[in-house]
Formats: sequence, structure tokens, C-alpha cells
Amino acid sequence: MAGRKPKFSKGTYFDYPTLFLTLFLALFGLIMIYSTSSYMANIDYGDGAYYFKRQFIFMVAGLVFMFLLSRYRYQRFKKFALLIVAVQLILLVLVLIIGDSVNGSTRWIYIGPIGFQPSEIAKLTLIIFTSAMCSDHPELTKSLKGFCILMIAPAIICGLIVKENLSTAVICIGIVVCIWFVATTKPWLIAPIIAVGFLAGVLLIMMKGYRGARIEAWLHPETAENGYQTMQALYAIGSGGVFGRGLGQSIQKMGYIPFAQNDMIFSVVCEELGIVGAVGLLAVFVMLLWRFKFIAEGAPDKFGAFIVIGVLSHIGIQVIINVAVVTNVFPNTGVPLPFISYGGSSLTFLLLEIGIALSVSRQIKPTSVQEQEKLEAMG
Repeated sequence: MAGRKPKFSKGTYFDYPTLFLTLFLALFGLIMIYSTSSYMANIDYGDGAYYFKRQFIFMVAGLVFMFLLSRYRYQRFKKFALLIVAVQLILLVLVLIIGDSVNGSTRWIYIGPIGFQPSEIAKLTLIIFTSAMCSDHPELTKSLKGFCILMIAPAIICGLIVKENLSTAVICIGIVVCIWFVATTKPWLIAPIIAVGFLAGVLLIMMKGYRGARIEAWLHPETAENGYQTMQALYAIGSGGVFGRGLGQSIQKMGYIPFAQNDMIFSVVCEELGIVGAVGLLAVFVMLLWRFKFIAEGAPDKFGAFIVIGVLSHIGIQVIINVAVVTNVFPNTGVPLPFISYGGSSLTFLLLEIGIALSVSRQIKPTSVQEQEKLEAMG
């Protein structure tokens, strides 16, 4: 019995709350993208639904792949972990050679009319690779030398991503560290690696003039040359009040906030739906993260648990950074709000991650679910 693979049977558990929360966020994102972008899309493209249509196509494709992955045995990814890393490295090198520039950043590879960002794939790659290494080689998580070995591939990947986007590299490192933290019995060993990463980040900021300008815009948005977008976002948040102006009634989206449907879409959520709507949206994210915790605790093996922790970390870190940037708690870093901001690559690979998490949930034993729910009810 020990060597037999579990089968997906009629009585297999499936985490429907995760599915419903994901669908809600994706659909809400579509609504907000249309509301936020329709004015400028009509001016720029003569079609108010331009961004909505493109995001809808990616959402449908992502949901199809999410469903397929939810039926796929996630353990098979472990066999291809090294191959996935190799392909990832090739893509990151290719984007430096043949990548196309969009809005001043060379992050895209186009195959005909279809474009994607290798840096978005890197998040999923690191989740799978780090989960595989930590589950197959737990001894490496018990010493600083072991962590340094585990860091080789992520360091190379993040080093290549830094040339494209420092904030994405930070998210990738955050995902890896979170998985390590759960995998190790000696979490204090991670502290030196975090310290080195922090110092490297400071040096990278100092080496690039535009990054220093973002710090200046963060500290003094009202006077800094690059503080315009931040100030307009803060105006939107302030004008929304408690209940907002109403869906579709934002003023700041009418050309005041540059590319409002992208990284700054949360400010329009605040303006149109108020503090109540913004807090409600964040509450949905919290519920989704809680479901990931539930799945990770019930996962049949460490590999599955680490994968779900990686997905949880990715979404959680990105939500925190985006909201902090929009409210000027953090410097402007260009991080989209998961499921809500416009971006086909981001949405598609997020849905792929959800699909793998749902695959893990399918192998949770119903008896384990009942026991876990009883323990949580007892506090």
C-alpha cells in the first residue's frame, strides 16, 4: 500500500472556498479594470472595453489551465524541478537579448501577437523548485551551509530578474524565504541571508539613479519630480471617503493617475467604493490566504504543503507591497495587485498557481478535513 499512488475518487476532498474566492477576485478585477480604464481606453483606442476584453481572454485561458492543473497530480512537478529551473534561466537570458520594451521596461518576450513576462513565470518556478529541494533534502534546511546551497539557483534567477525589475526579485526572494521558514527547524539561520539580501537591495538602489528618485518621491511626493502618480493616488483615496463616489464614478481615473488600471488600481477601488469597499476586498484576500493555510496543513506530503505555502506567500507579499505603495507606505515599485490589476501574464500564472494548490487539496483525506475543522472550532 505504501508504494501505491493515491487516486482521485468520488470521496476526495476539494477546497471549493478557494475556488469561489478566486473566481470572485478574478471577476471583481474585470469589473474594476473596465471601470478604471474605460475613459482612457476610449480616448486612446476608440474602445472603452479595450483593456477589459484583453483581460477577459487571459482570465478565461487562465481558468481553463487552472482547472486542468487541479486535476493533475502535483507530485509529478517534483520530477521536472531542475528542468523547469533550466528553462526559466534560458527565458531570463533571452529577455535580455531579444526582449521587447513596454513602458520603458524590457521584460517581455513576444511570440507572434502573444507576449509574456519570464519574471512572472519565475515566481511559480521558484515555488516548485524550492518546495522540491526542501522536501527531498530536509538536511539542507538545518545548517547555514545548507541554506547557501539552496540559495544558488534562486540567487541566479533573482540576479537576472534584477536587471528587469527589482521589486519582482524582492517578491521572489520573499517566496523562497517563506518556504524555508516553514521547512526548517532552525529559522534563525535564515537571518544572515535576509541581512545580505537587504544590503544588496540597498546597494542596487544606490547604483541606479531612478531608484533613488523613487525614494525621494516616497519621502516628499508633494514636491518630488516623480511624486505625481503617488499624489494623484492619494487624492483618489482621500476623495473616496467611507463609502466612495460609486462604481464607475472616479474622477482621478480620467487621465490624472497614469495607467490607473495597472499598479494603482487599488486607489480607484478606494475612490469608487470607499474605505468599506477597500477593506472588503482586503478581507477577501485574507480569507483566500487562510484557505491556503488550511490546505497546507492538510496536505498529504511536505512537497504539497510547501507549494501551497509558496502560493500563499506570493499572493500575500504582493498584496501587502501593492497596497503599501498605493498608500505611500512603501516607495513606488511597480507591483500589481493580484487578480485586480490589469496584466495578462500576472493573472494567468496566478491562476496556474491556484490550480496547483487545488490539486493539493484534492489529495486531502476527508477524515483529515473533519478533524482539522474540529480542532479549529475548539480554538
